[in-house]
Amino acid sequence: MSTPPLQLQLQLDRARRAWRGSPMPRFFAWWGGELRALLPAGWRDRFGGGQAWYLLQLDGEEWTLRKAGDAPVLARWNSQLDAASQQVAFKDALRGVDAEDLRMALCLDGANVLRPRLSLPLAARDNLAQIGAFEMDRQTPFRVEQVRYDVRELRTPAPAGRFAAELVVVPRQTLDPILSKLTASGLPVDAVDVAADADRLGANLLPAELTPRRRHPRQRLNLALGAAAIVLLLLSLVQFLHNRESALEQMRTDVEAMRADAQQVANLRQQLQDNAGAAGFLAQRKAHTISALAVLQDISERLPTTAWLERLSIDNNGQLGFQGQSPQAARLVDAFKGSTVITDANFQGTIQVDPSTGKERFYMVAQLRKPNDAKAAKAAPATAGSTR
Repeated sequence: MSTPPLQLQLQLDRARRAWRGSPMPRFFAWWGGELRALLPAGWRDRFGGGQAWYLLQLDGEEWTLRKAGDAPVLARWNSQLDAASQQVAFKDALRGVDAEDLRMALCLDGANVLRPRLSLPLAARDNLAQIGAFEMDRQTPFRVEQVRYDVRELRTPAPAGRFAAELVVVPRQTLDPILSKLTASGLPVDAVDVAADADRLGANLLPAELTPRRRHPRQRLNLALGAAAIVLLLLSLVQFLHNRESALEQMRTDVEAMRADAQQVANLRQQLQDNAGAAGFLAQRKAHTISALAVLQDISERLPTTAWLERLSIDNNGQLGFQGQSPQAARLVDAFKGSTVITDANFQGTIQVDPSTGKERFYMVAQLRKPNDAKAAKAAPATAGSTR
């Protein structure tokens, strides 16, 4: 059963292959090149870093060093020199190259390497090393323990459900003496590959136990800067949320103040409407009611001079009641028949003689006319007079 670290490594390898097989790396390489071309030359030299591959190749008894992709040779020195002299020549050739970006590949002559083509099922992508060991006896005259090998995926067309690959094999009797020379001279390499014109093929035949362990000071700085960027991003998000909460709280306060103002305006409007309604009611009541002064005037004009009133009352329904004394109280009904203010005047109760005054005490009730009826009653005598 696969252990969790191995499963994780397989997942990472699958993700790397998917990334390399997608068009995104080429797009970002083109985009980055276009952006770098916009920078001044000094800035490009200062910030245009990244992994820089250099190719080391043994040509007879001499080491040759050149940059990957460039044909000119940067340095050449004899492999029989002592280790210190070789390291000096190596460092002089790479003067100015950032040690953290430097990557070194030992390139072998293609004549010493076997490169059979393979057509493999898609499921074999996760076990290329095992597939290479299985195919070794079928594709080469060597056994696995006699060679250094690598399997690299090709971008050439393949049948459906399969992919094209290449088995890169070099005998150990050819590679191991060269690796021994490198170890003796103290020259580290990050990969063993095959020369392809001015560049490298893209395989790695270097045994895992000989792969150098590199320190990455800039990686720690980058991690610290990344962590700082994340912290600053979180702080900016928190500040943004705080600002939004403050703005929301201010808006709530403003809304509450406006709501209070609106309530006050509504109360004032209601009070105004109530006052207007009361004023209208009073005006309507006044328009539909005869004034008490008109009632007193009419009664005073119709009562004889020998009679007087002791009490007068008018209720809300227009019911009129008055009490008084008169020498001949029975005639008062006829006196109020032509009134333009009151109607239906009649006695209530019995007429009694007051012993102290000798006059008849009476109590009469009547109904106030409506204003329109009173105007019509006033207009009727005038019309009759003009006709006469």
